[in-house]
Amino acid sequence: MPDYRYVAIDPQGRERKGRLTAANDDAARADLIRRKFHIVAVEAAGAKPAGGRSLLVFRRNKLSSKDLALFTRQLATLAEVAPLEEALRTLTRQSEAESARAVVGDVHAGLLEGRRLADAMARQPASFPPLYRAMVAAGETTGSLTTILARLADLLERQAEVRGKLIAALAYPIVLAVVAVGVVAALMIFVVPRVVEQFTDVGQQLPFLTRAVIAISSFAANWWWLIALLLAAATFGWVQAMRRPAFKARVDARLLRLPLLGRLLRDLYAARFARTLSTMVSSRLPLVDGLRLTLPTIRNAALASATATIVDQVRAGGSLSAALRDAGVFPPLLVYMTASGESAGRLEQMLERAADYLEREFDRFTAASMALLEPVIIVVMGSCVALIILAILLPILQLQNLAGL
Repeated sequence: MPDYRYVAIDPQGRERKGRLTAANDDAARADLIRRKFHIVAVEAAGAKPAGGRSLLVFRRNKLSSKDLALFTRQLATLAEVAPLEEALRTLTRQSEAESARAVVGDVHAGLLEGRRLADAMARQPASFPPLYRAMVAAGETTGSLTTILARLADLLERQAEVRGKLIAALAYPIVLAVVAVGVVAALMIFVVPRVVEQFTDVGQQLPFLTRAVIAISSFAANWWWLIALLLAAATFGWVQAMRRPAFKARVDARLLRLPLLGRLLRDLYAARFARTLSTMVSSRLPLVDGLRLTLPTIRNAALASATATIVDQVRAGGSLSAALRDAGVFPPLLVYMTASGESAGRLEQMLERAADYLEREFDRFTAASMALLEPVIIVVMGSCVALIILAILLPILQLQNLAGL
């Protein structure tokens, strides 16, 4: 019997690649379904697509989040008035970036070979994540591809909008903080040592503040390389530690318990979870499959672990709202609106409304926090500069008093 290579999502929401032996393509798919895998792509092990490229080969070219949202919106629009092959050919021709043209062209070539759109997109796994391909496959199966593409475009555009708001809110405080640190460092390393030279021969004990600033300045000027080395080592150690699942889970759990930042992160992830799940439920994907495919989109390890538990509870026959409530990490509003949606048979609408509300709360909270953070940074920077200037002025005032005596 021939060998088949596959890409699938396992019951824990992880992408799996491998080989299996089956009599034919249908038997291979049936075997994966029996293992409770959500199939993304299956091909014969010896298959050679046009250009010699395999379905499972990683691509260097990749669509950015912005390009993927634009591609999805354009494809949804063109697919309503033209055959899918023609729509993809048009998008290939009009793509300005070479990388985007290569990705879309590869998908178009896969479609010409007789593959389904989801299988053709699996040739570019870096550009089209498993969740995206699963929704496209569901649309092809149910005959509602254009509708699902439009919903996918809405989802990607909304995610890009939230991400843009967050970046815009953080940009000014970060730049301000970097400038403040740079100004203080320049004063301590270059200005203070030259001023201190004037006080070396006065024969008087300098004020404590001046001596403290001189000591810090001397250390920074002479050992700046050690400070940089320690910062680099600490950064490298932190990155390596965060790659360990147990350590990352502890850090993420503590982040969620922080007084203000914890609520901000919880609402942000909950909104993304609710909107993604709403889109998948409205696309007629089974709830368990939707939850499982949502797992890779959750970056917080504590929330991802809670979601995996929710998948098991729902698969065992429990309700989504009860599973969310038992998890204890999701906002009460999301739990309440999910319960209302289940009782009224309008789960996708209530999940979408919950996402809208949580995103509005996130926007208001972020705006208020950033409005307070900016003056705090300015005050801290001003205080540091004032202390340095005061440390310089105190010896001068002390000498003037001695001269007056």
